[in-house]
Amino acid sequence: MDELLGHAWWMLALRGAAGVLFSLLALLWPGLTLLLLVAMFAAYALVGGIASVVAAIQNRSTRTDWWVPLLLGLCSVAAGVIAMLLPGVTALLLIAVIGANALVTGVFDLITAVRLRKRGRNEPLLFFIGILSVVFGIVVLLYPGAGALALVWMISTYALITGALLLVFAMGARGWQRADSSGKPNSPLHS
Repeated sequence: MDELLGHAWWMLALRGAAGVLFSLLALLWPGLTLLLLVAMFAAYALVGGIASVVAAIQNRSTRTDWWVPLLLGLCSVAAGVIAMLLPGVTALLLIAVIGANALVTGVFDLITAVRLRKRGRNEPLLFFIGILSVVFGIVVLLYPGAGALALVWMISTYALITGALLLVFAMGARGWQRADSSGKPNSPLHS
């Protein structure tokens, strides 16, 4: 798994950048309408999902665990497509799609973190991202009646934190590829 993430570090960076961009646009646009939030979420989910699917497909011939980012990507793409095809859906359905997406991607991030730990790489950032995503997903699914403004702030804060953490994690994973070729650890996150 660590070799896969080392080769596909750009997937993590793209997911992180999309999250930070989505968050900043949502936070800096106080008059954001629900329809615009749906469109921004769809773009965020599609960019991150497509990056994960492409990375998985590129590494399927060399990695047996390529299916983990594939499933993560397919989940995000599905959430983005649902949001795009049904932009006029009620806020409750949008909240459910966002919450389910966060929950599933969080579970896959946790699976990846556990698999990395078994391979000798202790990456607390990915574990934290997974926990944060699962908690966010559960809270959103349990309390869907939050107001639209609270929803925008909550989603934006979640996307900003996980996006920034994914960017940091991606830079560490990028170093794994170089470390693997030189035979010594090169990641500032490697313990």
